[in-house]
Amino acid sequence: MKTSELRQRFLQYFERQGHRRVASSAVIGPADDPTVMWTNSGMIQFKDVFLGKENRDYSRATTSQKCLRAGGKHNDLDQVGFTARHHTFFEMLGNFSFGDYFKADAIRFAWEFVTGPVDEGCLGLDPSKLWVTVFEGSEGVPADTEAEELWRAAGVRPDRIMRFGKADNFWQMGDTGPCGPCSEMHFDRGEHIPGDATPNGQGDRVMEIWNLVFMQYERDAKGVLTPLPKPSIDTGMGLERTASILQGVDTNYEIDLFEPIFEAIWKVAKVAPGERRDHANRTASQVVADHIRAATFMCFDGVVPSNEGRGYVLRKIIRRALRFGRKLGIEGLFFADLAPAVFQAMGDQYPELLGEMGRIQKSLHREEQQFSHTLSAGLKILEASDISKGTLTGSDIFRLYDTYGFPVDLVEDWCRERQIHADLAGFQQELNAQRTRARAAMKAHDLRLAGDLAVLADLPPTRFTGYDHLEGQAHVVALFDAAHRRVKQLTGEGYVLLDRTPFYALSGGQVGDTGQLRFEGGHAEVLDCTAPAQKRHLHKVVVTGSLHENSAVNALVHPIRRRRVRAHHTATHLLHAALREVLGTHVKQAGSVVDASHLRFDFTHFAPLEPSQIEEIERLASRQALRSVDTEVREMDIEEALASGAMALFGEKYGDVVRVVQVPGFSTELCGGTHVPNTGEIGVVKITSEGAVSAGVRRIEAVAGEMALELLQADESLIQGLSRRANANREALPELLVTKDQRITQLERELKEAKLKAAGGGAEQVEQVKGVPLVTALVEGLEGNALREFMDQVRTRHSSAVIVLASKVSDDKVAALVSVSPDLSYDAGALFKTMLPALNGRGGGKKDLAQGGGTNPSGLPEALHALRSAL
Repeated sequence: MKTSELRQRFLQYFERQGHRRVASSAVIGPADDPTVMWTNSGMIQFKDVFLGKENRDYSRATTSQKCLRAGGKHNDLDQVGFTARHHTFFEMLGNFSFGDYFKADAIRFAWEFVTGPVDEGCLGLDPSKLWVTVFEGSEGVPADTEAEELWRAAGVRPDRIMRFGKADNFWQMGDTGPCGPCSEMHFDRGEHIPGDATPNGQGDRVMEIWNLVFMQYERDAKGVLTPLPKPSIDTGMGLERTASILQGVDTNYEIDLFEPIFEAIWKVAKVAPGERRDHANRTASQVVADHIRAATFMCFDGVVPSNEGRGYVLRKIIRRALRFGRKLGIEGLFFADLAPAVFQAMGDQYPELLGEMGRIQKSLHREEQQFSHTLSAGLKILEASDISKGTLTGSDIFRLYDTYGFPVDLVEDWCRERQIHADLAGFQQELNAQRTRARAAMKAHDLRLAGDLAVLADLPPTRFTGYDHLEGQAHVVALFDAAHRRVKQLTGEGYVLLDRTPFYALSGGQVGDTGQLRFEGGHAEVLDCTAPAQKRHLHKVVVTGSLHENSAVNALVHPIRRRRVRAHHTATHLLHAALREVLGTHVKQAGSVVDASHLRFDFTHFAPLEPSQIEEIERLASRQALRSVDTEVREMDIEEALASGAMALFGEKYGDVVRVVQVPGFSTELCGGTHVPNTGEIGVVKITSEGAVSAGVRRIEAVAGEMALELLQADESLIQGLSRRANANREALPELLVTKDQRITQLERELKEAKLKAAGGGAEQVEQVKGVPLVTALVEGLEGNALREFMDQVRTRHSSAVIVLASKVSDDKVAALVSVSPDLSYDAGALFKTMLPALNGRGGGKKDLAQGGGTNPSGLPEALHALRSAL
């Protein structure tokens, strides 16, 4: 039975049992749940349903879910390739009940589907080869005798049912929340497979294929279990594992899904056909095959290789695959070329891969190419580093490690050869700082309500009226002082919760409104508006007078600021659409800030933008703005909105009814922000900067509307001032700057030559110290390459000598070089170190050449005396 047929049989079986077929969610975990980096099971997309936070119009569902296990609690990365059944990427078949059926039906469905006749849409597996496990009871939780009796009733022989403890047969979502016993189905693959003949033993002989989780308890903070009023079902069957049984093969890697991938691997591998099943070659090829599947789907779902979070996991997977590719004798770039084989194997289930294959391959190719050049790139950067003070700084080491993946041990070797200090303590500080930033980023979406603000979730939600009005009457629901303590009246700094408000609360990248609250006997300046709890708009205020709970207020939003903010927000939509048109549909929003002064837009893209691309993006966005068309804003059912072509931001959670903002004929997005009623308010859109945020993520900053006019006027003033200063019209300025640059370069070259000539004009002094020629030269103004060039000149005149060159660069800076010719037994680095105390300097080097500098030029005579004494 082909894997695709198994997948369809499972989904069709549960559709016949009244389940809704639901499409797989992305391999990326939900954006609003920082505890889940990857979708590691079928239940992830239904987590809020199980927790009662979300309602759907069905109570039974079935899916074939893309899953990834390469980090955190579920991390199979190190085992992939070495076992018969572990993968980073795999598919999990599942059926789910949200308070509908429970154990009896779940067990009946599972046994019937696995053992039922093939011609009736089931799998027809031999019951005598199946094992079932149930929970034996532990820590006050009773044994699941109900499940055991139901398995027997379904047709399982009593001697094929085994009991296990909490580690194997009890599931919980977290330390608190839904939990319950589970039952697993295992299949005995026969004596020819090494391993124990019973479940949960050693080896691969008996393999788990299906896990049925019975969510029947709620665990509180004290660990007390309370039966749930509506128990639920969450099951997961391994697609690849079950396919290996149906196809009669010993490992998951031998099923039909992997055949096109291995065929592509063996075309580029330098392994003879007869050697492909050797342990080392088989393991290496399995790693590459698994990792190209994982990398392909990760890239498809928007992950790009980087040094943090999901991007770092993708980078590790790619680089691990490349390392094992080398074990197969593969030379040159190959990994990205395997991606089409993934589509060939899985395109029937995921046809959308084809349209993104070019982008996926570009991303993989770029990472592969970059890693191949890591060593040479790192060495170039090291050679260009500033080590004049005898130290390679921690920040430099961290940049090599973090940005280029250059191993720290190679940095240490490089420094040791040059007898300079590697600041590993500084490197560790930089590394710790990055980890702190990463932890903070992971918590960014985690709700933390300080002090009495925790009661916000229990107070009535705020009705937002600001889409249509900038002013309105309201009543005070609650007051909090600056320390977040709830108070009955407020004077000075604090926070106000209203029953309704025209103030937009910080959300979706758009800043909160500012303005004023007016009330009898006083007023309050609104400095910001946020929503620390959903739909509760909290106004940060400074109150003049005394504001009381239940007071009536008149809320007024600052109209000019709001106008500028909404112009920038609609401009982000225009830029998003223009970016996708110019760069490609792989572009997805990765973050934004919409303020009164400017907008910032982060997006996924794998290369810097060319100036011509930036101009085209500006032109497209501005042309749409100057069309002066009315924007269309309406609320729609989520499915209807997506079907109409509205762009949903990946990772955002949307309700059943969503707000759709459309610039007719150009842009349609789901968005809860405020927007211009007519694009003419935007005027033009001007990009002010473009750069990298992280690997695979670019950032543009721009201005629109009144702020664009201010920028254009400032630029015009600058150009006019430059023209007056240069006594030239604006058209002549570019050529004038080029001419001046060329002249400056020429003068700098002439100055350098003059300094070298002056330095060589009799500045050298030669003396004999214990029969060894000592050449010294004290000059001014030379440093870096110029001083080294001077050393090269002196060496040509003194083939056997110890040469000391020192240059006073400024009143508090001196540079120095010590050279020892090959025929002499002295160590330049050791001699140089004798000079350092007098120069208050740092430096070092090899046996033939040492260099460095100091801050005390007046100590040069003493330094030379110390070197003579050492000789």
